[in-house]
Amino acid sequence: MEKILVIDDDKMIRKLFSLALTKAGYNVIEAESGDAGLLLVHSERPDLVITDYQMPGKNGLEVLAEIRKLRLKLPVIMLTAYGDVVLTIKSIQQGAFEYLEKPVNPETLKSTVIKALSSVKSSNSLTTVIRTDASSESMLEDNILVGRTPQMKEIFKNIGLISMNKVNVLIQGETGTGKELIARLVHFSGITHNKPLVVVNCSALTETLLESELFGHVKGSFTDSIRDKKGKFELAGEGTIFLDEISEISLNTQVKLLRVIQELEFEKVGGELPIPMKARIIAATNRNLEEQIKLGKFREDLYYRLKVFTINLPPLRERKDDINDLVIHFLYKLNKRFNKNVTKIGDGVIEMLQQHDWHGNVRELENTLLQAIVMSKNDVLEKENIILNYRMAEPVAKYQEMSEFRTLESLEKHHIKCILDEVNWNKVEASRILDITRPTLNAKIEKYNLVQ
Repeated sequence: MEKILVIDDDKMIRKLFSLALTKAGYNVIEAESGDAGLLLVHSERPDLVITDYQMPGKNGLEVLAEIRKLRLKLPVIMLTAYGDVVLTIKSIQQGAFEYLEKPVNPETLKSTVIKALSSVKSSNSLTTVIRTDASSESMLEDNILVGRTPQMKEIFKNIGLISMNKVNVLIQGETGTGKELIARLVHFSGITHNKPLVVVNCSALTETLLESELFGHVKGSFTDSIRDKKGKFELAGEGTIFLDEISEISLNTQVKLLRVIQELEFEKVGGELPIPMKARIIAATNRNLEEQIKLGKFREDLYYRLKVFTINLPPLRERKDDINDLVIHFLYKLNKRFNKNVTKIGDGVIEMLQQHDWHGNVRELENTLLQAIVMSKNDVLEKENIILNYRMAEPVAKYQEMSEFRTLESLEKHHIKCILDEVNWNKVEASRILDITRPTLNAKIEKYNLVQ
């Protein structure tokens, strides 16, 4: 029989709670103050504490703080007669399982007690999968890519080969598969580990700005260029320059990039002196560059210069056997980042995650786990805290229910709005589905005055 400690200076409240909980099959002990309650926590070792906030001597928050120092897993339910938002927040921040405002309905009290005790039982029945004392050299280091499926093992073998020389590498994969992590792994695991790694997001800059970012510029080469500036190639030195979303650069910039690779030198915008290019180039894209070549949007000669070695990252839906290891990796990483202690995985969690399609790939999994960890009230990753985003049916079906579209713009506006609504206005996901860049999507939203 589980033992529940009720701490409240109101004798009537203690008796009402004691009657309701005894009737429900629990052993109830009482204390009329915070200090008396803490003595019973020491001597009686209750399974659950229900404490009022406003009491003589130690208040409820002080009692909660003392309990947390003594027994981390002992669930505490906080009571108050005051509808205080700040107090609610503080209670949850300090680890209260739940916060109830008086008067408390007996059924609400019993259901909350059942949840709190079940939470502890669940934790006690599970094995800890995360070592809270794991060192930074462990396999769970933040920037290590996780995977034991045959596809990932082959990728890791290849990284072992290419990281020991400075051949150019092309990484291809859907959004969220971990292309930048692969680039970092290539850079830091080989001969460039002590050299600079410079990252450039090619889709975030206009053609003029991108050239200035890549090659640098000299003072007076264009408006507002009030001093010389080093470009990313120069800053990378003998290290690595990572060109993310390489498919988004213009044909004009592609020509200049091709010359840099061929001649192993470049000139600053407005400059005349050649500067040696000594860095390794790693490029990444979520598009099919061979299709882009057929469409005349990407140069074939540049494509072959970039893909001296190619790494094709599989989407998460094709490597679901890695999900268990990925969950353990992210639990460690997110616990450390957000000062949480979720070290166990509840029954059925991995199976539920493996059944999901993960259109946003590993990045979606990490964000899903982050939300679940933040919502966790104990040390267990529970199914009830995991919220999965399911993509709805293609919006084309909706067109059949609508009147005829008169212009191409009206069709485009409707289609973009449908996609945005389906992904809850997640612009990264919407950009991937629509196969356009984020800046392009933002421009379309502004053009059509789309609102959530």
